Amino acid sequence: MDKKEVMEKAKEWNVKFIRLQFTDIFGTLKNVSVPVEQLEKALDGALMFDGSSIEGFVRIEESDMYLKPDPASFTIFPWKSKEASVARLICDVYNSDGEPFVGCPRCVLKRVLQEAKEMGYTMMVGPEAEFFLFRLDEKGEPTTVTHDKGSYFDLSPVDLGENARSEMVITLQEMGFEIEASHHEVAEGQHEIDFKYDDALSIADKIMTFKLVVRTVAHKHGLHATFMPKPIYGINGSGMHTHQSLFQNGKNAFFDPDQPRQLSKVAMHYLAGLLKHAKGFTAITNPLINSYKRLVPGYEAPVYIAWSERNRSPLIRVPARRGIGTRLELRSPDPSCNPYLSLAVMLKAGLDGIKKKMLPPDPVDLNIYDMTPKELEKYQIKLLPQDLNEALQELEKDEVIKAALGPHVLERFIKAKKLQWKEYQQTVHPWELEAYLKRY
Repeated sequence: MDKKEVMEKAKEWNVKFIRLQFTDIFGTLKNVSVPVEQLEKALDGALMFDGSSIEGFVRIEESDMYLKPDPASFTIFPWKSKEASVARLICDVYNSDGEPFVGCPRCVLKRVLQEAKEMGYTMMVGPEAEFFLFRLDEKGEPTTVTHDKGSYFDLSPVDLGENARSEMVITLQEMGFEIEASHHEVAEGQHEIDFKYDDALSIADKIMTFKLVVRTVAHKHGLHATFMPKPIYGINGSGMHTHQSLFQNGKNAFFDPDQPRQLSKVAMHYLAGLLKHAKGFTAITNPLINSYKRLVPGYEAPVYIAWSERNRSPLIRVPARRGIGTRLELRSPDPSCNPYLSLAVMLKAGLDGIKKKMLPPDPVDLNIYDMTPKELEKYQIKLLPQDLNEALQELEKDEVIKAALGPHVLERFIKAKKLQWKEYQQTVHPWELEAYLKRY
């Protein structure tokens, strides 16, 4: 839609309020609500807000910023009253001088997408975002008590979250999503809803909308939805496996029927780039201290930097489908990440592989979890960072990933995450009390 169509739809749908949404550096959805009378002004990018109030944005002396909505993102929230509908617009953040704000994650992704466009490519993405549904306590606070005892692909009455998940699907469909599947995941209380692949910017927008819808609908059902990667010890964590491919002139640039495995040279270069920069971008795709409680052997999450067509233990899997569906599945990201920044660093890594014509090592079709240290050395298989501190160190060493983020985002992201790591290190955790208090 363009500006005129948005204005017409707002009148037709009896919209009373508009939520202007944007995302901060750490992946938190923000919004400013304005009455519909301000819609035209908003669409002209003339609404100002105080950027100094948003963590990681700007200093107080340079706080005036503008929100520039993307008309294509205009949609109605289905859970609002029809008598007073509320709509939303997803926005880019701009400086007062009219230039895109370097700290706006959406602008970061658009910048890398433009680099790909200049090389002739469009990035297509299909995410698989998992989440947990937990009960609330008597005060309405979230617990880690699961609402069911279900497992992979179970149905009700075992899966007590089926009604909530069904409403989530319907709500997403009403907001323009094409849902491909929804099901119970491996762990108790764990779920997944898959929606159709799309261009990278649209998918990043949809991931943010997806999180909002899932949490809102869960609350209506007396449940708390969390995208925390590993909320419970000893069971599977939540990932966001990210299927990705490049299209060129309307065709999948990863497919070549005349090449080995029918994977084009572009696909192999891109794959090599992902492997090369995996350590460098892990702090972005797995941004929480808790993220690294998921990236451990034994729970289907990747630990080793390798690739395969046949099994799910390596970092990257190549699904069997070919033709338009040829793609690479990066299995390390988790749903706590900022999707704009995560897709930007993945794409930047892949483009670097294409530019430098990198070649990946041979695929590893064995179960890497069962390999001995000597076997890992033989296949030259390295580990992903094992905690957030190590991931930040790898990020600081990777010039390609740093360039994707830009100095502003990089500096503020690292500073905030190092503070979190320091606080985590200095905190006395329940495990320590249980292990040491009586013994020593």
